[in-house]
Amino acid sequence: MKSRQKNGRGSKGWLSAASVIWLSVLLMFLSNAVAQTQAPARPAESPQMRQVHQALALAERGDAAAAMNIVRGLLEQNQKFVPALKLEGMLLEESGRGAEAGQVFEQGLQFAPNDPDLLLKTGIYKLAQHHLDDAIKLLEHCARLQPGDGDTQFYLAQAYHLQGKDALALAAIRRSVKASPDNPSVVQKYGELLSSSGDYQEGLRWLLKAQKADSTLPHLDYEIGLADFKLMDVDGAAANLAKDVQAHPDDVAALDLLAEAQLKLTHWPEAKDAFARLAALKPGDATVLLGLGHCQVEMQDFQAAVDTLNQALRLNPTLLLAHFYLARAYAGLGNADEAQHEAALHRLMMDQESFVRAEESNQRESAIKPQARQLLTDAREDDVLKLYRERFKGSSATDADAYVFIGKLYLFMGKTDDGLRCLHHALALDPSVRGAHTYEGILKLKQGELDKAESDFKADLANDPNYQTAIAEMGEIRYRQSRWQEAADLLAKSRTMTPELLYMLCDAYFHLGKTADAALNAEATAAYGRNDPQLMNDLLDLLRRNGQSALADSLAANAKP
Repeated sequence: MKSRQKNGRGSKGWLSAASVIWLSVLLMFLSNAVAQTQAPARPAESPQMRQVHQALALAERGDAAAAMNIVRGLLEQNQKFVPALKLEGMLLEESGRGAEAGQVFEQGLQFAPNDPDLLLKTGIYKLAQHHLDDAIKLLEHCARLQPGDGDTQFYLAQAYHLQGKDALALAAIRRSVKASPDNPSVVQKYGELLSSSGDYQEGLRWLLKAQKADSTLPHLDYEIGLADFKLMDVDGAAANLAKDVQAHPDDVAALDLLAEAQLKLTHWPEAKDAFARLAALKPGDATVLLGLGHCQVEMQDFQAAVDTLNQALRLNPTLLLAHFYLARAYAGLGNADEAQHEAALHRLMMDQESFVRAEESNQRESAIKPQARQLLTDAREDDVLKLYRERFKGSSATDADAYVFIGKLYLFMGKTDDGLRCLHHALALDPSVRGAHTYEGILKLKQGELDKAESDFKADLANDPNYQTAIAEMGEIRYRQSRWQEAADLLAKSRTMTPELLYMLCDAYFHLGKTADAALNAEATAAYGRNDPQLMNDLLDLLRRNGQSALADSLAANAKP
């Protein structure tokens, strides 16, 4: 959680020595109010409150230990004495014992549940611990008691933002800006949240306003650099991000964006330096190694590029651009065979991925699959329908598509009767809906009913001849029928990325004597199926049975951690 500076009071978002002095005045006032509420007939100042004032005076003179001794004595007499609990929390906070301070503030809240100071402080600590629901509950309560308090709205905005409630976050930070229009930290946070909502132009305006007021605000250069980058001012982004990295050498987010900016500017030495520093901070990150390898290629350090890019591919063999730059690196070394091989592998995998992205709505469905599965497990099918409608609102998706989605989820969950019921309902709503026939066909294929499965796949293909899933499943049928040429043609046409189907394509090519095509697809199979040990064993066995032991050994070696 970023720090909050307010009118010079505090440098770390918690309490500095100066803030103890300032807050002591507030605490004394509140403590007197508490004492008067609890015992109206008492004199204006009780003996306990005199001890609180004495402890405050000691704290202000820097004798925190003596102040804490007095506080502990008061709490031994009365563990529910809220002013003493407040002061204990402040002293713990100032000594750097934040977790203990949070517990003390929370304890005090049990005895004074409507105390705005305790609500705010406990809410801040819950926020720091990322207990967002608790933090929001406390801060919202505090805001109801003190709707004009800028501090409460500031932290409430952060909590909302971290929970993904950007509209509420913006509303809260606007209220904080209204309460503290000249507070640089509040202005910075407003600019940051505007940028997070996608309004980078307006966000940048407020970030520059914050910079004018206080250029030393933490990570302000990063926020400005991010806004610049999104607004296509890459030169400005690089300059601001370089300043942030100079001040914070271990700031991974800033280094990451700086590396990308330098890459776009084709500043190869600067980009290489940024990626190299990132690689040290994020060991084993394949994407960082890809960026470093790209820079090494552009700087014609070809052998280093080959080593770096191969390391990246060992970590993640699905990195398409790694194959592209590796082809260039091998060409730079004069290794034409390896260069052609990597270029062909890049084309194959690029063709598969681009086709899938253009063809399927699976990415949008993937975002709701876990929630939908849970709802179906809880027998809340109608809620899944509502969820799908909301997710695809404004698109061409229909209720028939929704029931196909629900039906295939049921099938994957092993609930065959429910799955078929939903698929049949989808067809009743729209006989041409894509996928209903195919997923029923997949079920029949698993049950060994090849003829019935083929009829289902053909029914979908009659409506949409380019339906990738149906084409791929037709390829599986032909593979099971040992009709190798048809199987290879259909599986290749489907641009499938499913490892099991790629294995079939590889085997079909071997049966047709197309060894080069088989070997190329074997590498794609290994890339996408690397986390399936049984598939990998079957693939390596297939390669060795077809005289490709060297490739099998290479894939086996790369599959090891």
